[in-house]
Parts: sequence; structure tokens; C-alpha cells
Amino acid sequence: MKPFLVLQLRPETPAADGEFRAILAKSGLSESDTVRVRCEADVPPTSLDDFSGVIVGGGPGCVSDDPATRDPVEARAEARVFDIMPKVVERDFPFLGCCYGIGILGKFLGGRVDKSRYSEPVGPAKGRLTEAGRADPLLAQHPDEFALLVGHKEALQTLPAGAAHLVEGDVAPFQMIRYGQNVYATQFHPESDGDVFADRIKVYGHHGYFKPEETERIIRDSRAVDATHQCAVLKRFAERYG
Repeated sequence: MKPFLVLQLRPETPAADGEFRAILAKSGLSESDTVRVRCEADVPPTSLDDFSGVIVGGGPGCVSDDPATRDPVEARAEARVFDIMPKVVERDFPFLGCCYGIGILGKFLGGRVDKSRYSEPVGPAKGRLTEAGRADPLLAQHPDEFALLVGHKEALQTLPAGAAHLVEGDVAPFQMIRYGQNVYATQFHPESDGDVFADRIKVYGHHGYFKPEETERIIRDSRAVDATHQCAVLKRFAERYG
């Protein structure tokens, strides 16, 4: 099997390491099945020919941030992921963008991504399959409604032309989309269960996602979530394309 290319956009080492461990655990992949690139420090490979697919993690940046004032490290990491998107989309190459990834894919495809609407509280949410979602191979065994874990400042506001809407939410409607047959992105975190989310919340407690005094409640609520079905998206992606 060719390895999966794992692209990370988290400059914070504890969060990046925790995310990578979670991606391995939830996908069923081993470290030797992946090539990990922390995009704030390193440039991803220019060719996709040596990979089974691409998995993009989350991060504290937003594609709608003002370029004049945004963190240059976050901007550099994001730009390096955008650099591979023409090849991904042109080839309909297996791709799964997690949280930040839906912003990157949505913006690349011409959709509107910003902070104007669909801001939802960090922690548990609900996802529902659309008609297209029920027919999608990554979601074929999902119930019509299942639990999600979400944490984001911006959201996809409009579905890009040609994209399929697979999972909708109560607040942020575009929780999972697909372009072509193999290019996916989620607003939720398919690598996270409650424990992973709790560790990440501790890292980002002062990044503006929530009030610091809400930390313990969010951790408690997140740990109470059965994340089986949202995590199954990542596992089925690895199984299908690996």
C-alpha cells in the first residue's frame, strides 16, 4: 500500500502530536502507513503519485482571516496546503480535509467561507445524513443522525458549485461535503473522541473559541459523546483508498 500524506496546520506541538496520534488511532493506519508533514515548518511533496490519499488536519487559523493581520506561521502552513489543491481537484484524488479542510476545499472551489453565520458552540453537535450522504460509500453504514464534535470560528456559508452535501447540522449546515467522487471535507473532527477533544481544548483555551471559564464544562460534555460514527468516516476513508 502506498502511504497516506498527512498534512498538519497546527503550530502548537502538543496539539499537532495529539492530532497525529488520533489520526492513526481512528483511521487504523500505522505510522509507517503515513508521511507526516507539519506545514508550518516543512513543504509537502509536490507529487501525489506516491500516495494513496491526503488527510488534512485542523488548526487555529482561518481561511477568512485578514491577510494583513494574520499570524504568518499559520498563513504559511495554510498556503502550503492550498498549493496541492489544484492537483487534488483536477485528479479527483482521495482527500479528506478535517475542519480547517472544509474551509480550504470550500474556498478553493469558490464557495464562501467566513465568520458571518453558522458559529456553533465548541463541543457536541448533531449531524444528519442528507439523501446524497445516505448513498455515499463513506457513510453507507451510518444512522440518519449521529453525534459530532465541533470547534471552529468560521464556516462554509455556501455549497460550492458541483459539490455534494452529505451531512447537515443544526447550526452549521455543511458538516460534510464531497467534490467529484473522492474529495471530501468535514466541519466536524473525524479524528477526535472526547478524550482527544479534551486535550485539544486545554491547548486552545485562550485562542478565542470559547470563554476560559467554560473549559471544564466543554470537556465534560465532549467526553460524554459517543464519537463512534463521526470517527468511522476517517476509518472508512483509509480502508477505501488504502
